[in-house]
This record gives sequence, structure tokens and C-alpha cells, in this order.
Amino acid sequence: MPFTPVLDSTMFHRERGSGAPIVFLHGNPTSSYLWRNVLPAVGPGRLLAPDLIGMGASGKPDIAYTFDDHARYLDAWFDALGLDGMVLVGHDWGGALAFDFATRHPGRVRGIAFTETIVKPMTWAEFPAGGRDLFRALKTAGVGESMILDHNLMITEGLPGTVAGTLAPADLAEYLRPYPTKESRRPLLQWPRAMPLGGEPAEIVSRVEDYGRWLAKSADVPKLLVEFAPGPGAMMGPALLTWCVDNIAALRVQRYDLVAGHHTPEDRPREIAAAVSGWVDRHGLR
Repeated sequence: MPFTPVLDSTMFHRERGSGAPIVFLHGNPTSSYLWRNVLPAVGPGRLLAPDLIGMGASGKPDIAYTFDDHARYLDAWFDALGLDGMVLVGHDWGGALAFDFATRHPGRVRGIAFTETIVKPMTWAEFPAGGRDLFRALKTAGVGESMILDHNLMITEGLPGTVAGTLAPADLAEYLRPYPTKESRRPLLQWPRAMPLGGEPAEIVSRVEDYGRWLAKSADVPKLLVEFAPGPGAMMGPALLTWCVDNIAALRVQRYDLVAGHHTPEDRPREIAAAVSGWVDRHGLR
């Protein structure tokens, strides 16, 4: 489980196996720990799962933790490890970072798999009704700071509330460990404020639209959407699934009639591993 010098900090990652790289990217408020039950079941390949900068065991430099910051540090991590010809697997903001990287470095990505991620900017009406009030609050100055920086609600309440099963106390403790102070929790607040809703923030909307154009035209890059019956906090409902089928080139949808919350790798790790493994083999991506 190495630490890699990256820009002015370090990034931690989990790794197993050898061969063609398959990189698993987490979102908010998790870490590479999210993939702990997925990686062992995927099969052959060099499987890597980093902690995004400021999250998990990675360093916590004095930056704003914008989407661009995360992309810059992730770019530097890929370069430091010399990773090319990758398959990227993303959940939540990890999927958005995967799409963004592939848009900017199309020759370095051979395939992308994703589950419960940001595929397009949304209007507030398109966003799941159960999350609208929460995200409006998180995006409100002062209110979001109280919820996340002061009380760490993104992990203590948000994470257990968005899995269909029960998050074990030891697993919750692992997710809590990197964030003992208000300052350490800044990335957890910045992520929901970056959610492209109602046309804001404009710079994120633009970036998501950019990768949306790439998703539509990149027929040479196979893609996999792993879908479940929507459980607590699920973001990708039937309308977004239809949008993906209509707008993403070379897309295969692997649907399981099993309930999963937003944090699908917590609820259904074996199914995600099986879907990724079969898809990788089908396209000769190992």
C-alpha cells in the first residue's frame, strides 16, 4: 500500500496483481477503502485504487479542493506511476474524474466502467427529490460549513444513510478516521458544492459538458454502466439511465435486479466485480 510523491504532497493507493492497469476511483465522502471487497473479486490485472488528494490516507495540502485540483493531482499520480492503456472504474465523483481524464487524455484510456456517477449537468427538477433540500443546504454559505466542517454529517449520517444495508461500525470508523478536524473536512464540503445543478457552478457545468461530448463520440472506447434497483440516495434513476443509453457511445448496461443505495460498492461489491471482470474479458482489456 504505497505512498507516491505527487506535486507538493503525497497520494496513497491500494494495489494488487500485475498486467494491464485497472484503476478504481472513489468519490465523496469515501476513499479507496470503498473498493476493498471489489478488488479481490475482479481477477487478473494490475488493480489500483488511489485515495483522492485530501481524502483517505493521501496528503492534505492547503488547496481549495476544487474539481480541477483533484484532476491535477490525479493526473500527476497517473504520471508518477507511468500508467497508460488504462481501464478506469469510477463511482460518484470518481466517475466524473475518469470521464474528465479520458476527455483530456483519450489515448491513455482503453475503457471506462461506472456506477452512480455524474454523467451530465442537471436541473434541480432532474435531481432526485430526496436530495434537493440537502444539496441546497450544503451549497448555502454558513449552513454547509456547519453541517460538514462542524458536525461531519457527510460521513456520520450521509454515508450510512445512502447504503441499502448496514454499514458496520468498523467500516464507518475507517471512513471517519481521516477527518478528525474541521480543516481536514474541507474536501467533503467542496464536493457537494461542485455538483452541477441548475447551471451552477458554471466551470463544473462546462467541464461536465466537455466530457459529455467525448462520451457521445468515443465509439472506440468501450464503456460499462453497472446499474441496480435504486435504493437510499440513489442518483441514477430511470431517466438518467435512458439518457446514458441515448447519449453514450459504445455503452453496455449491466443491470442487476438487486437494491443498492448510492454507494453501490458497499452494497453490491461482488456484482460490480463480476460485471467489470466479464466486460474487461469481453473486450480484451486485461
